Amino acid sequence: MLFPCLFSYYQFKNNMALKESQQVLEAIKRSTRPLICVPSSGGSDSYATALGLKKVLVKLEKKATIVAADGAAPKNIHFLDGHEEIQPKLENLRNFVIELDASKTKVDELTYEMKDDKLLVHLSPKQGFWNERDVKTSTSGYRFDLIICIGSPDYEACAQLYRDNPDFFFRTPIINIDHSPENEHYGQLNIVDLTASACGEVCHDLIDSIEPGLIDEEVATAFLTGMIAKTKSFKTKNVTPKTLQTASKLIAKGAKRDHIVEQLYRTRSVQTLRLWGRALARLKVDEEANVVWTLLSQQDFMHSGAKEIDLPDVIDELIASSPNAKVVVLMYEMSDRNICAIVRAERPLDAISLTGGFNASGTREEVRLCIAKKTIVQVETELIERIKNQLKKHR
Repeated sequence: MLFPCLFSYYQFKNNMALKESQQVLEAIKRSTRPLICVPSSGGSDSYATALGLKKVLVKLEKKATIVAADGAAPKNIHFLDGHEEIQPKLENLRNFVIELDASKTKVDELTYEMKDDKLLVHLSPKQGFWNERDVKTSTSGYRFDLIICIGSPDYEACAQLYRDNPDFFFRTPIINIDHSPENEHYGQLNIVDLTASACGEVCHDLIDSIEPGLIDEEVATAFLTGMIAKTKSFKTKNVTPKTLQTASKLIAKGAKRDHIVEQLYRTRSVQTLRLWGRALARLKVDEEANVVWTLLSQQDFMHSGAKEIDLPDVIDELIASSPNAKVVVLMYEMSDRNICAIVRAERPLDAISLTGGFNASGTREEVRLCIAKKTIVQVETELIERIKNQLKKHR
């Protein structure tokens, strides 16, 4: 009886997947201005997947926009077309509307001017005049009518995008695309595949079930970029035969695997290598706790010629250099002298829990935090001590 049960289960699962994909297609069809949202610490997978999904939406004649909580895309995916159009914040969400009853007399001329930080709108009637009762003001609906979140386990992971515009997130339909078991299924449509290794894989399977022809060479390259970045070129523990099968399908559709690997892992700039060298020179290890950390000052950035945008490459190299580490911490000094940190944790550890009390934002795998009015040494002492104490509870 086992095989009929298994068959029924997979048949049920396939029917559910088909239903979900059709619901997503209908939501996209009804939308005119979809917004693709990349959360804080979304990494190259979320960014690359968002770029691929935007191209799919453009094919469906939708005017899509990408906004990212962490701003510009990581340098290692700048080879993907459209990365420069990613916006760092939500602007012009709503319009202020001035309504004039022109049934009595038509408008002959409209002019405006700025005076003492005030906008003055001048309307000249063809004849007669208007009074206050003829004018009404209102705010329009939101500029975007659909939100597609890529790799965001909850609202809070969208950081300031959500904090500054909570009403927008609550009033706008959300398609939630993720592969993390920590996802809270907060969307109206939740495409959360726990068997997938990356958002790129989830998006491929979703679009492939809707219309395979929508995945061209550029889309396939973007989705495969997300998969390779997330799995460290298919070396992580969550890589499955299905993951490799999906990668094979994307390559068959024209994804440029060799070019992706070259751009992700073999094109470190001289500035990045210098910064990496300075980070390695200060590398500290607690072998008992399996924690690795390092510090970078403003002097390090100045002497290396690198910038904050180069930090993801640096922490990737730290992880590659410390294969036994369960937690990797990179602390760095900003130009305003505030101290920030990137913390990555290997499952089943939770980076958010490890950094509790530091107002960190991100996912269970990676968080970012900033602390004002403290030196980098003070932050090192407090943060590493907190992480070690939390790790003791997991033993």
